[in-house]
Amino acid sequence: MQSASALSTARLRRLREVLSRHVESGDMPGLVALVARRGQVHVEAIGTTETGGSEPMRRDTIFRIASVTKQIAAAAAMTLIEECRLRLDDPVDGLLPELADRKVLTRIDAPLDDTVPAQRPITVRDLLTFLMGTGLVVAPPGQFPIQRALDEAGLSPGPAVTQVEPDEWMKRLGSLPLAHQPGEKWMYHTGSDALGVLMARATGRPLPELLAERIFGPLGMPDTGFHVPAATLHRLAAAYQPDPQTGAPVLTDDPRQSEWGHPPAFPSAGGGLVSTADDLLAFCAMMLNKGRYAGGRILSRPSVELMTTDQLTSRQKAENAVFFGGNSGWGLGVHVFTRRTGLASVPGRFGWNGGAGTSVYTDPAEELIGVLLTQREMTSPVPPSVFGDFWTCAYQAIDD
Repeated sequence: MQSASALSTARLRRLREVLSRHVESGDMPGLVALVARRGQVHVEAIGTTETGGSEPMRRDTIFRIASVTKQIAAAAAMTLIEECRLRLDDPVDGLLPELADRKVLTRIDAPLDDTVPAQRPITVRDLLTFLMGTGLVVAPPGQFPIQRALDEAGLSPGPAVTQVEPDEWMKRLGSLPLAHQPGEKWMYHTGSDALGVLMARATGRPLPELLAERIFGPLGMPDTGFHVPAATLHRLAAAYQPDPQTGAPVLTDDPRQSEWGHPPAFPSAGGGLVSTADDLLAFCAMMLNKGRYAGGRILSRPSVELMTTDQLTSRQKAENAVFFGGNSGWGLGVHVFTRRTGLASVPGRFGWNGGAGTSVYTDPAEELIGVLLTQREMTSPVPPSVFGDFWTCAYQAIDD
Protein backbone atom coordinates (compact mmCIF):
# COMPACT_ATOMS: atom_id res chain seq x y z
CA MET A 1 0.00 0.00 0.00
CA GLN A 2 1.41 3.38 -1.00
CA SER A 3 2.09 5.78 1.84
CA ALA A 4 0.87 9.35 1.38
CA SER A 5 4.17 10.54 2.84
CA ALA A 6 6.69 8.14 1.30
CA LEU A 7 8.54 10.68 -0.85
CA SER A 8 8.10 14.44 -1.17
CA THR A 9 6.96 15.43 -4.67
CA ALA A 10 8.46 18.88 -4.25
CA ARG A 11 11.79 17.50 -3.11
CA LEU A 12 11.89 14.93 -5.91
CA ARG A 13 12.04 17.86 -8.34
CA ARG A 14 15.45 18.59 -6.86
CA LEU A 15 16.58 15.14 -8.05
CA ARG A 16 15.99 16.11 -11.68
CA GLU A 17 17.57 19.53 -11.24
CA VAL A 18 20.74 18.12 -9.68
CA LEU A 19 21.18 15.18 -12.07
CA SER A 20 20.50 17.39 -15.09
CA ARG A 21 23.61 19.41 -14.23
CA HIS A 22 25.79 16.33 -14.76
CA VAL A 23 24.31 15.84 -18.22
CA GLU A 24 24.38 19.52 -19.16
CA SER A 25 28.04 19.76 -18.11
CA GLY A 26 28.97 17.17 -20.73
CA ASP A 27 30.07 14.55 -18.20
CA MET A 28 27.68 12.07 -19.80
CA PRO A 29 25.05 12.26 -22.54
CA GLY A 30 22.28 10.89 -20.36
CA LEU A 31 21.10 8.81 -17.42
CA VAL A 32 18.10 7.11 -15.86
CA ALA A 33 17.40 7.39 -12.12
CA LEU A 34 14.74 5.59 -10.08
CA VAL A 35 13.75 6.04 -6.43
CA ALA A 36 11.09 3.83 -4.83
CA ARG A 37 9.62 3.83 -1.35
CA ARG A 38 6.50 2.18 0.07
CA GLY A 39 4.91 1.69 -3.32
CA GLN A 40 5.78 5.14 -4.67
CA VAL A 41 8.12 4.96 -7.67
CA HIS A 42 9.73 8.05 -9.21
CA VAL A 43 11.78 7.85 -12.42
CA GLU A 44 13.85 10.47 -14.23
CA ALA A 45 15.18 9.88 -17.74
CA ILE A 46 17.51 12.72 -18.68
CA GLY A 47 19.52 13.46 -21.81
CA THR A 48 20.21 11.22 -24.79
CA THR A 49 21.48 7.69 -25.31
CA GLU A 50 24.66 8.87 -27.03
CA THR A 51 26.77 12.00 -27.34
CA GLY A 52 25.48 14.18 -30.15
CA GLY A 53 22.51 11.88 -30.66
CA SER A 54 18.81 12.69 -30.77
CA GLU A 55 17.42 9.51 -29.18
CA PRO A 56 16.21 10.49 -25.71
CA MET A 57 16.88 8.45 -22.63
CA ARG A 58 13.79 6.46 -21.69
CA ARG A 59 12.69 4.53 -18.67
CA ASP A 60 13.30 1.27 -20.56
CA THR A 61 16.75 2.16 -21.92
CA ILE A 62 19.14 -0.76 -21.45
CA PHE A 63 22.48 -0.26 -19.68
CA ARG A 64 25.54 -2.37 -18.97
CA ILE A 65 25.28 -2.73 -15.19
CA ALA A 66 28.81 -4.11 -14.60
CA SER A 67 29.42 -5.03 -10.93
CA VAL A 68 25.78 -4.53 -9.98
CA THR A 69 25.68 -8.05 -11.47
CA LYS A 70 27.39 -9.36 -8.32
CA GLN A 71 24.38 -9.04 -6.01
CA ILE A 72 22.12 -10.77 -8.53
CA ALA A 73 24.55 -13.66 -9.00
CA ALA A 74 24.94 -13.99 -5.23
CA ALA A 75 21.18 -14.30 -4.83
CA ALA A 76 21.16 -17.09 -7.42
CA ALA A 77 23.97 -18.83 -5.53
CA MET A 78 21.93 -18.64 -2.33
CA THR A 79 19.08 -20.52 -4.03
CA LEU A 80 21.52 -23.39 -4.64
CA ILE A 81 22.72 -23.21 -1.04
CA GLU A 82 19.13 -23.42 0.18
CA GLU A 83 18.70 -26.58 -1.93
CA CYS A 84 21.95 -28.00 -0.48
CA ARG A 85 23.40 -28.29 -3.98
CA LEU A 86 26.12 -25.98 -2.69
CA ARG A 87 27.24 -25.57 0.92
CA LEU A 88 28.82 -22.39 2.21
CA ASP A 89 31.75 -23.99 3.98
CA ASP A 90 32.43 -26.87 1.60
CA PRO A 91 35.64 -26.71 -0.46
CA VAL A 92 35.07 -25.86 -4.11
CA ASP A 93 37.67 -28.43 -5.23
CA GLY A 94 35.12 -31.00 -6.42
CA LEU A 95 33.47 -28.64 -8.91
CA LEU A 96 36.45 -26.34 -9.49
CA PRO A 97 39.43 -28.72 -9.48
CA GLU A 98 41.52 -25.92 -10.97
CA LEU A 99 41.45 -24.32 -7.50
CA ALA A 100 42.54 -27.43 -5.58
CA ASP A 101 45.89 -27.69 -3.80
CA ARG A 102 46.70 -24.03 -4.18
CA LYS A 103 50.09 -22.42 -3.85
CA VAL A 104 50.26 -19.00 -2.17
CA LEU A 105 52.82 -16.24 -2.64
CA THR A 106 55.06 -15.65 0.36
CA ARG A 107 54.37 -11.93 -0.05
CA ILE A 108 52.47 -9.78 -2.53
CA ASP A 109 55.62 -8.63 -4.35
CA ALA A 110 57.21 -12.12 -4.54
CA PRO A 111 58.17 -13.86 -7.79
CA LEU A 112 55.48 -16.25 -8.98
CA ASP A 113 57.50 -19.29 -7.93
CA ASP A 114 58.13 -18.05 -4.38
CA THR A 115 55.20 -19.82 -2.74
CA VAL A 116 54.01 -21.93 0.16
CA PRO A 117 51.07 -24.38 0.26
CA ALA A 118 47.62 -23.02 1.02
CA GLN A 119 46.70 -23.58 4.65
CA ARG A 120 43.18 -24.70 3.73
CA PRO A 121 40.97 -25.17 0.66
CA ILE A 122 38.94 -22.37 -0.91
CA THR A 123 35.25 -22.58 0.05
CA VAL A 124 31.99 -21.37 -1.45
CA ARG A 125 31.88 -18.76 1.30
CA ASP A 126 35.30 -17.48 0.20
CA LEU A 127 33.97 -16.84 -3.31
CA LEU A 128 30.99 -14.87 -1.99
CA THR A 129 32.97 -12.86 0.55
CA PHE A 130 35.96 -12.24 -1.79
CA LEU A 131 38.31 -13.98 0.66
CA MET A 132 39.50 -16.63 -1.80
CA GLY A 133 43.01 -15.17 -1.94
CA THR A 134 43.04 -13.64 -5.41
CA GLY A 135 41.39 -10.73 -7.16
CA LEU A 136 42.04 -7.08 -7.90
CA VAL A 137 45.50 -5.97 -6.77
CA VAL A 138 45.09 -2.38 -5.60
CA ALA A 139 48.41 -0.89 -6.72
CA PRO A 140 49.79 1.12 -9.64
CA PRO A 141 49.59 -0.91 -12.87
CA GLY A 142 52.28 -3.56 -13.25
CA GLN A 143 53.84 -3.01 -9.83
CA PHE A 144 53.87 -6.68 -8.75
CA PRO A 145 54.59 -9.92 -10.67
CA ILE A 146 51.19 -11.42 -9.72
CA GLN A 147 49.48 -8.26 -10.92
CA ARG A 148 51.21 -8.46 -14.29
CA ALA A 149 50.43 -12.17 -14.59
CA LEU A 150 46.73 -11.61 -13.89
CA ASP A 151 46.65 -8.86 -16.52
CA GLU A 152 48.41 -11.01 -19.12
CA ALA A 153 46.03 -13.91 -18.46
CA GLY A 154 42.98 -11.65 -18.91
CA LEU A 155 41.92 -12.21 -15.31
CA SER A 156 42.04 -8.64 -13.96
CA PRO A 157 38.71 -6.83 -13.50
CA GLY A 158 37.82 -4.39 -16.26
CA PRO A 159 35.01 -3.15 -18.51
CA ALA A 160 35.89 -5.35 -21.52
CA VAL A 161 33.99 -8.56 -22.25
CA THR A 162 36.10 -11.65 -21.45
CA GLN A 163 36.85 -13.47 -24.68
CA VAL A 164 37.63 -16.99 -23.37
CA GLU A 165 35.30 -19.84 -22.40
CA PRO A 166 34.71 -20.60 -18.70
CA ASP A 167 36.87 -23.74 -18.69
CA GLU A 168 39.80 -21.86 -20.20
CA TRP A 169 39.26 -18.99 -17.76
CA MET A 170 39.41 -21.42 -14.85
CA LYS A 171 42.51 -23.09 -16.29
CA ARG A 172 44.28 -19.72 -16.42
CA LEU A 173 43.18 -18.85 -12.90
CA GLY A 174 44.39 -22.21 -11.61
CA SER A 175 47.80 -21.76 -13.25
CA LEU A 176 48.65 -18.80 -11.00
CA PRO A 177 49.39 -18.76 -7.28
CA LEU A 178 47.10 -17.05 -4.84
CA ALA A 179 48.19 -13.64 -3.62
CA HIS A 180 47.09 -14.41 -0.05
CA GLN A 181 45.98 -17.36 2.05
CA PRO A 182 42.26 -18.25 1.71
CA GLY A 183 40.25 -16.32 4.28
CA GLU A 184 43.05 -13.85 5.00
CA LYS A 185 42.44 -10.73 2.90
CA TRP A 186 39.57 -9.24 0.93
CA MET A 187 40.36 -9.04 -2.81
CA TYR A 188 37.75 -7.63 -5.13
CA HIS A 189 35.83 -9.23 -7.98
CA THR A 190 37.39 -12.56 -8.99
CA GLY A 191 35.35 -14.56 -6.48
CA SER A 192 32.14 -13.61 -8.31
CA ASP A 193 33.41 -14.84 -11.67
CA ALA A 194 34.57 -18.11 -10.13
CA LEU A 195 31.18 -18.37 -8.41
CA GLY A 196 29.46 -18.15 -11.79
CA VAL A 197 31.47 -21.09 -13.12
CA LEU A 198 30.78 -23.02 -9.91
CA MET A 199 27.01 -22.52 -10.24
CA ALA A 200 27.03 -23.62 -13.88
CA ARG A 201 28.97 -26.78 -13.07
CA ALA A 202 26.84 -27.53 -9.99
CA THR A 203 23.65 -27.47 -12.05
CA GLY A 204 24.92 -28.58 -15.45
CA ARG A 205 23.32 -25.46 -16.89
CA PRO A 206 24.93 -22.47 -18.59
CA LEU A 207 24.93 -19.48 -16.25
CA PRO A 208 22.60 -17.38 -18.47
CA GLU A 209 19.97 -20.14 -18.38
CA LEU A 210 20.38 -20.61 -14.64
CA LEU A 211 19.89 -16.91 -13.84
CA ALA A 212 16.96 -16.64 -16.24
CA GLU A 213 15.26 -19.62 -14.61
CA ARG A 214 15.88 -18.67 -10.98
CA ILE A 215 15.87 -14.85 -11.01
CA PHE A 216 14.88 -13.09 -14.22
CA GLY A 217 11.88 -15.22 -15.19
CA PRO A 218 10.15 -15.36 -11.81
CA LEU A 219 10.72 -11.66 -11.10
CA GLY A 220 9.66 -10.46 -14.55
CA MET A 221 13.02 -9.01 -15.66
CA PRO A 222 12.73 -9.35 -19.47
CA ASP A 223 15.55 -6.98 -20.34
CA THR A 224 18.20 -8.46 -18.03
CA GLY A 225 20.77 -10.87 -19.39
CA PHE A 226 24.32 -11.29 -20.62
CA HIS A 227 23.55 -9.86 -24.06
CA VAL A 228 20.94 -7.72 -25.79
CA PRO A 229 18.77 -9.53 -28.36
CA ALA A 230 18.57 -7.98 -31.82
CA ALA A 231 14.94 -6.97 -31.27
CA THR A 232 15.85 -4.70 -28.36
CA LEU A 233 19.36 -3.61 -29.34
CA HIS A 234 17.98 -0.20 -30.35
CA ARG A 235 17.30 0.43 -26.65
CA LEU A 236 20.92 -0.11 -25.56
CA ALA A 237 22.68 3.10 -24.57
CA ALA A 238 26.19 3.85 -25.82
CA ALA A 239 29.05 3.42 -23.31
CA TYR A 240 31.81 5.93 -22.58
CA GLN A 241 34.93 6.45 -20.53
CA PRO A 242 36.29 9.89 -19.64
CA ASP A 243 39.28 11.16 -21.59
CA PRO A 244 42.18 11.18 -19.09
CA GLN A 245 43.22 14.68 -20.18
CA THR A 246 39.95 16.52 -20.78
CA GLY A 247 37.37 14.36 -19.00
CA ALA A 248 35.18 14.40 -22.11
CA PRO A 249 33.26 11.16 -22.82
CA VAL A 250 35.06 8.81 -25.25
CA LEU A 251 32.97 6.08 -26.89
CA THR A 252 33.91 2.55 -25.77
CA ASP A 253 30.92 0.54 -27.01
CA ASP A 254 28.67 1.54 -29.91
CA PRO A 255 25.18 -0.01 -29.66
CA ARG A 256 25.18 -0.58 -33.41
CA GLN A 257 28.29 -2.77 -33.14
CA SER A 258 28.09 -3.68 -29.49
CA GLU A 259 30.02 -6.40 -27.72
CA TRP A 260 26.74 -7.01 -25.90
CA GLY A 261 24.93 -7.70 -29.18
CA HIS A 262 25.65 -11.43 -28.98
CA PRO A 263 26.11 -14.03 -26.21
CA PRO A 264 29.55 -13.75 -24.57
CA ALA A 265 32.12 -16.52 -24.47
CA PHE A 266 32.35 -15.98 -20.72
CA PRO A 267 29.13 -14.98 -18.91
CA SER A 268 30.63 -12.95 -16.09
CA ALA A 269 28.84 -13.27 -12.74
CA GLY A 270 31.09 -10.44 -11.59
CA GLY A 271 30.02 -7.85 -14.14
CA GLY A 272 28.45 -9.14 -17.36
CA LEU A 273 24.77 -8.25 -17.17
CA VAL A 274 22.71 -5.61 -18.93
CA SER A 275 19.44 -4.39 -17.43
CA THR A 276 16.92 -1.59 -17.03
CA ALA A 277 15.73 0.51 -14.11
CA ASP A 278 12.46 -1.40 -13.75
CA ASP A 279 14.11 -4.82 -13.96
CA LEU A 280 16.50 -3.82 -11.19
CA LEU A 281 13.59 -2.45 -9.16
CA ALA A 282 11.97 -5.89 -9.36
CA PHE A 283 15.12 -7.55 -8.02
CA CYS A 284 15.60 -5.01 -5.24
CA ALA A 285 11.94 -5.21 -4.23
CA MET A 286 12.35 -8.96 -3.76
CA MET A 287 15.41 -8.39 -1.58
CA LEU A 288 13.65 -5.63 0.38
CA ASN A 289 10.77 -8.07 0.97
CA LYS A 290 13.21 -10.62 2.44
CA GLY A 291 13.11 -12.90 -0.59
CA ARG A 292 9.39 -12.71 -1.32
CA TYR A 293 7.80 -11.51 -4.57
CA ALA A 294 4.27 -11.53 -5.99
CA GLY A 295 4.55 -15.10 -7.22
CA GLY A 296 6.10 -16.62 -4.12
CA ARG A 297 9.68 -16.71 -2.86
CA ILE A 298 13.12 -16.57 -4.46
CA LEU A 299 14.94 -16.81 -1.10
CA SER A 300 14.08 -17.31 2.53
CA ARG A 301 14.25 -14.40 4.96
CA PRO A 302 17.26 -15.93 6.78
CA SER A 303 19.18 -16.19 3.49
CA VAL A 304 18.62 -12.51 2.67
CA GLU A 305 19.61 -11.57 6.22
CA LEU A 306 22.81 -13.62 5.93
CA MET A 307 23.70 -12.11 2.55
CA THR A 308 23.29 -8.60 3.90
CA THR A 309 25.30 -9.09 7.11
CA ASP A 310 28.90 -7.85 7.13
CA GLN A 311 31.24 -10.85 7.01
CA LEU A 312 34.61 -9.09 7.27
CA THR A 313 36.95 -8.39 10.16
CA SER A 314 37.93 -4.86 11.13
CA ARG A 315 41.40 -5.47 9.77
CA GLN A 316 40.15 -6.73 6.41
CA LYS A 317 38.05 -3.61 6.03
CA ALA A 318 40.82 -1.27 7.15
CA GLU A 319 43.13 -2.77 4.52
CA ASN A 320 40.52 -1.86 1.87
CA ALA A 321 39.54 1.59 3.09
CA VAL A 322 39.16 2.83 -0.50
CA PHE A 323 36.19 0.45 -0.85
CA PHE A 324 34.74 0.59 2.66
CA GLY A 325 35.50 4.11 3.89
CA GLY A 326 35.32 3.22 7.57
CA ASN A 327 31.53 2.85 7.53
CA SER A 328 30.79 -0.36 5.63
CA GLY A 329 31.78 -3.94 4.86
CA TRP A 330 30.95 -6.89 2.62
CA GLY A 331 28.33 -9.58 3.06
CA LEU A 332 27.74 -12.49 0.68
CA GLY A 333 28.02 -10.77 -2.69
CA VAL A 334 26.88 -7.33 -1.51
CA HIS A 335 28.32 -4.17 0.01
CA VAL A 336 26.74 -3.41 3.40
CA PHE A 337 26.73 -0.17 5.39
CA THR A 338 27.49 -0.61 9.09
CA ARG A 339 27.81 2.92 10.46
CA ARG A 340 25.92 6.18 9.90
CA THR A 341 28.43 8.76 8.68
CA GLY A 342 26.42 10.46 5.96
CA LEU A 343 22.91 11.05 4.67
CA ALA A 344 22.75 7.76 2.78
CA SER A 345 25.05 5.50 4.82
CA VAL A 346 22.20 3.93 6.77
CA PRO A 347 23.28 0.79 8.67
CA GLY A 348 21.91 -2.24 6.86
CA ARG A 349 21.69 -0.53 3.46
CA PHE A 350 23.09 -2.94 0.88
CA GLY A 351 23.89 -3.17 -2.82
CA TRP A 352 26.81 -2.11 -4.97
CA ASN A 353 28.11 0.12 -7.74
CA GLY A 354 29.10 -0.89 -11.26
CA GLY A 355 32.20 0.29 -13.07
CA ALA A 356 30.15 1.10 -16.16
CA GLY A 357 28.55 3.93 -14.17
CA THR A 358 25.74 2.32 -12.19
CA SER A 359 24.66 2.35 -8.54
CA VAL A 360 21.93 0.12 -7.07
CA TYR A 361 21.14 -0.13 -3.35
CA THR A 362 18.30 -1.26 -1.10
CA ASP A 363 17.67 0.23 2.34
CA PRO A 364 15.48 -1.94 4.63
CA ALA A 365 15.37 0.63 7.44
CA GLU A 366 13.95 3.35 5.20
CA GLU A 367 12.16 0.91 2.84
CA LEU A 368 13.93 2.70 0.00
CA ILE A 369 15.33 1.45 -3.30
CA GLY A 370 17.56 3.54 -5.55
CA VAL A 371 18.74 2.77 -9.09
CA LEU A 372 21.11 5.08 -10.98
CA LEU A 373 22.12 4.10 -14.51
CA THR A 374 24.69 6.21 -16.38
CA GLN A 375 26.97 5.53 -19.34
CA ARG A 376 30.19 6.93 -17.92
CA GLU A 377 32.72 4.39 -16.68
CA MET A 378 34.15 4.82 -13.22
CA THR A 379 37.87 5.60 -13.14
CA SER A 380 38.57 4.54 -9.54
CA PRO A 381 36.88 2.67 -6.67
CA VAL A 382 35.87 6.07 -5.27
CA PRO A 383 32.32 6.75 -6.54
CA PRO A 384 31.95 9.74 -8.90
CA SER A 385 30.09 12.85 -7.77
CA VAL A 386 26.96 11.92 -9.72
CA PHE A 387 26.54 8.89 -7.45
CA GLY A 388 26.78 10.94 -4.28
CA ASP A 389 24.42 13.58 -5.64
CA PHE A 390 21.86 10.94 -6.60
CA TRP A 391 21.86 9.36 -3.16
CA THR A 392 21.75 12.72 -1.43
CA CYS A 393 18.70 13.68 -3.46
CA ALA A 394 17.03 10.31 -2.85
CA TYR A 395 17.39 10.56 0.91
CA GLN A 396 16.49 14.24 1.21
CA ALA A 397 13.19 13.38 -0.52
CA ILE A 398 12.08 11.06 2.30
CA ASP A 399 8.94 12.66 3.68
CA ASP A 400 8.39 11.24 7.17
